[in-house]
Amino acid sequence: MTDKLIIFDTTLRDGEQSPGASMTKDEKLRIARQLERLRVDVIEAGFAASSNGDFEAVQLIANHIKDSTICSLSRANDRDIARAAEALKGANSARIHTFIATSALHMEKKLRMTPEEVLEQAKLSVRFARNLVGDVEFSPEDGYRSDVDFLCRVLEAVINEGATTLNIPDTVGYAVPELYGNFIKTLRERVPNSDKAIWSVHCHNDLGMAVANSLAGVKIGGARQVECTINGLGERAGNCSLEEVVMAVRTRRDYFGLDLNIDPVHIVAASRMVSQTTGFVVQPNKAVVGANAFAHASGIHQDGVLKARDTYEIMRAEDVGWSANKIVLGKLSGRNAFKQRLQDLGVSLDSEQEINHAFTKFKELADRKSEIFDEDILALVSEESVAADQEAFAFVSLSQRSETGEKPFASIVFTAHGQEIASESEGNGPVDASLKAIEARVKSGAEMVLYSVNAISDSTESQGEVTVRLQNSGRVVNGVGADPDIVVASAKAYLSALNKLHSKADRVAAQG
Repeated sequence: MTDKLIIFDTTLRDGEQSPGASMTKDEKLRIARQLERLRVDVIEAGFAASSNGDFEAVQLIANHIKDSTICSLSRANDRDIARAAEALKGANSARIHTFIATSALHMEKKLRMTPEEVLEQAKLSVRFARNLVGDVEFSPEDGYRSDVDFLCRVLEAVINEGATTLNIPDTVGYAVPELYGNFIKTLRERVPNSDKAIWSVHCHNDLGMAVANSLAGVKIGGARQVECTINGLGERAGNCSLEEVVMAVRTRRDYFGLDLNIDPVHIVAASRMVSQTTGFVVQPNKAVVGANAFAHASGIHQDGVLKARDTYEIMRAEDVGWSANKIVLGKLSGRNAFKQRLQDLGVSLDSEQEINHAFTKFKELADRKSEIFDEDILALVSEESVAADQEAFAFVSLSQRSETGEKPFASIVFTAHGQEIASESEGNGPVDASLKAIEARVKSGAEMVLYSVNAISDSTESQGEVTVRLQNSGRVVNGVGADPDIVVASAKAYLSALNKLHSKADRVAAQG
C-alpha cells in the first residue's frame, strides 16, 4: 500500500525573496506553466497583498494555470486574506495560505503580541479565509522553535476553524532531521483533530539540511506535503530543493512507499528556466540538475557505467530531462519549427507580433552561431520579456578595443526612456570600460555586488550569460544578459539590472 506526497512549489513566492530574484509577472507565468507541465500539485504564485505587481502576477497565474492548485500567501489579517481571495478568483482550484508567528521570540520581539492574542488572531484569520475559499493552509511561522504545548493549542484551534493543511516551518533552518521528524510526529499525536488536516513541512537550508529535514518530516513525522523550490532557490541559504525531494522519493520508493504526481522529465527544463530568469546559476555539482550530476571523470567509474549503468548511477539522466533535445534549431529552421520549440519548452507568447519579434531575434542569433540550444532560446525569450516589461534602458550597439600594453576602451550606444545615448570610457578591461561608459551617463550610484559569467551551452561558440547584481538604497536587483560576445552580454546585464532598479515596485518580505 502507498499513499501520495503532495508537492507544493513556492519558487514564485519564497524563492523570489532571494535578494535580486524578483521576477516580472510574465516571467512568473512562464515558470508557472513549466511547473504545471511538471505536474506540481500546488503552486504558491506569490503574496498578493504585498504589492500591486504581486497581486497581478497571482491573478494572471490563477487565470491561466488550470491543472495545479494556485495558492497565495497572506498574513493573518482580513485585508491580506481578502486580497488573496480576490487575486485567486479565476483559479480552477484556489488555496489561501495564511501565517502568524508562534515562537516566543517572534511573538515578543516582532509581533509584540501575547500568546492569547496570537491564538485568537490565528482562529479569526482561518475562519475568515475558510468563508472565501474551500482550501486553507495555516503556517505557524518559526513553528519549530515554538513551545509545543502552545503550538498544539493553536493547531487544534485552526483545524476546528477549517484549516485543511497545517504547515510546520523551520523558518530559520535550525532543525536537524531526527529531531524535526519527531517534532512533526509529536504534534500529530498530541493534536486531537490532527487527522482532519494534511500535515506539511517547510524547511530552510541554513545548515544544509532542508531536504533531509523535509524527508524526515515525511518518513518519521507522517507529513504528506513538502514545500520546496526549483534549484532550492530562496532567501539566505535557500529552501528545500524540489528536484532532490522528488528524485529521493522516486528513487527510494522501497523506503518511502509514496506516490507522486510529478513528471520528472521536465525537471531540468524547469531548473534551466528558473536559473536563466533569476540569474542564479546552478552549481555544477548540484544534485539532479547540476552540469556534473551525471558526469563521470574517474576511469573506473567510466568503465563501470559503460558495462552496466547501475554500477555508478542510481537515476537515469533522461528521466529528469537531461538527454532530450540537445540541439534544437539552426539558421535554416523555419518559423513553425521555432514556434513548436517554444511550445515544447513551455514558453507562451501572447501574440503573433511577439512570436515574430522573438523569431527575428532567433534568426539574428542563428547567423552568429551554427547550433541553437534550448538554453539559447530560453535566454533569448527571457531577455525579450524583460525588455517588453520594463525597458527604461535598452542596448543598441557597442565597440571596444583591448590590446596588450594599452588601456582598454569601450564606446556604447543605448537608449534611456526612448532617447538614444552614446558614451565612452576607459577601464581595467573591456567589460569594466563598457559598464563605466553606461554608468557615466546614467549616474545610478548603484554598487555592483556580483558579476558572474556562465556559458549557456558547451563549446567555445556558446552564448555567454552574464549576471550583474546591483545594490542601491537597500534594494538589491539582478540583471541577466546573454550574447555570444561576453562584453555585449555584460552591457545587456547591467542595463537589465538598471531597469529593475528603475522599477519601483514595492515588496513586503514575508517568511513562512
